[in-house]
Amino acid sequence: MNSKNSLEKEIKPGKSALRENVEAIVIAIILALFIRTFIVQAFKIPSGSMKETLQIGDHILVNKFIYGVKLPFIQKTIISVKDPQREDIVVFKFPEDPEKDFIKRVVGVAGDVIEVRNKKVYVNNNPVDDDKYAVRSDPHVFPTGIQPRDNFGPATVPPNSLFVMGDNRDHSYDSRFWGFVGLDAVKGKAFMIYWSWNKDNSASFLDYVRWGRIGQILR
Repeated sequence: MNSKNSLEKEIKPGKSALRENVEAIVIAIILALFIRTFIVQAFKIPSGSMKETLQIGDHILVNKFIYGVKLPFIQKTIISVKDPQREDIVVFKFPEDPEKDFIKRVVGVAGDVIEVRNKKVYVNNNPVDDDKYAVRSDPHVFPTGIQPRDNFGPATVPPNSLFVMGDNRDHSYDSRFWGFVGLDAVKGKAFMIYWSWNKDNSASFLDYVRWGRIGQILR
């Protein structure tokens, strides 16, 4: 009798199926939030400022860990890894409206002297070889004093800052117009297109997906 009572005390009721499912969902949500906050986040491209590198409707993944670990909300770096480099494609909080995220290519880092002469970009007085990604589709050249699109600077990038431009040089609202990006505003480096959807396609439904862009590594 005693042994039976002892055995009964050792048997514990298992978790209910509902509780197990709830716990699994909670853990999955916590992991997803952790990954999104500190490691990788998905973004959608809404404009053509980075054409032809990025098309409207591209969905990209951004590496948030590569430039260090930042505390959410205050964006204070607690673990520094490295700073953005020239030609990196970065996502950042738009300086004029931090509620919006922008994506551009890094042209200059702290200490660099940036100048645009008749559409040609110079860094530290050296011409930038950007033909592999930059697009200039407007033959008109705006002179100095009219607007800074085609003639800008020279301007020195201040400490802890970046000078960024869109690859679609004639149709990009970037550092030429509104200034520099602080490193604390940078969210991460774009590294891959995981989905691409052309909503303006008038062909068959299957052609709405840009199949050839899926999985493309960004450079």
